Amino acid sequence: MHIDWAALGQVFGVSVVVTVGLVGVFTLGIVGTSRPAGGAAPRVLARSGAYACFALCAAAVGYGIFLIVG
Repeated sequence: MHIDWAALGQVFGVSVVVTVGLVGVFTLGIVGTSRPAGGAAPRVLARSGAYACFALCAAAVGYGIFLIVG
């Protein structure tokens, strides 16, 4: 049995980078929905950005499921 350690390392590296990035985006979404902003316009902008972060997370999860099922 031969293990391709270089390919295994690449998969591990990409997995770590994508996981940390996705957790960071989700954290930005949580921060955007939890902190009250100064006025009405910044509040709407923060909430819209938070929803965009959550949509990006949902798209990444959906793409992962697509890759696994397909």
